[in-house]
Amino acid sequence: MPEGDTVYAAADRLRRALAGQVLTYCQFRVPRYATVDFAGHTVTGVRSRGKHLLIDLADPQGNRAPSIHSHLKMEGAWHVHRVGARWRRPGHHARIVLRTSTYEAVGFELGILDLLDDPDAALSYLGPDLLGDDWDAEEAIRRIRARPAEAIGLALLDQRLMAGVGNVFRCEICYLRGVLPTTPVADVDVPGMVETSRKLLWNNRTRTARSTTGQTAPNARTWVYGRRGQLCRRCATLIERGFLGDEGTERVIYFCPTCQR
Repeated sequence: MPEGDTVYAAADRLRRALAGQVLTYCQFRVPRYATVDFAGHTVTGVRSRGKHLLIDLADPQGNRAPSIHSHLKMEGAWHVHRVGARWRRPGHHARIVLRTSTYEAVGFELGILDLLDDPDAALSYLGPDLLGDDWDAEEAIRRIRARPAEAIGLALLDQRLMAGVGNVFRCEICYLRGVLPTTPVADVDVPGMVETSRKLLWNNRTRTARSTTGQTAPNARTWVYGRRGQLCRRCATLIERGFLGDEGTERVIYFCPTCQR
């Protein structure tokens, strides 16, 4: 499931392949941008902002061009490979193809794909980026504390408060801090929650397989997420599953009723 760590890693792969290179081929496979062609443009940078990914461009004259903005949502992925390599997903899932003389980057099933003339302004509503160079823990704490009655499980997912946490990390952070996701922000150690959030995402930003337990075996990577009916790794209580959020936007949560109070 793509979260801040996944997008950070994708941006790193794209940066290594594309940054400073001239695009020799560009194809948008979405109707809105079907006629857009950035061939001849230079990739000046690739960066992540929470769960958002930006590819910055300059035209052949060196002028700033619109940035390619994508969001993976649930199923999206960016693949990078040598030109001519076989794709690992069906071609009809591709939404954009970018190619240099050496590498090809393909965005598959991207939840959002658009062009932003001023990406920093467009994404200014986001809270501090947990993996950003400008990470500001105090600002994240301030924004979360401004919602004292809100469930901490909802606050952690609100990208306007702090950018990068998704549902997997939300469940794992609450477990590690020993609180139920339904606990009001006012009753939670917010600095501790923020510190744990930063640590988990930071430790996973370069891993090929996400792990919150420190273990790499497929069945040992999470404490509670996806483990309904299995034994808690600490107390052996059965892990439970519930839902949190308003009708229509509720998301699944996993928790240990003994370790989390």
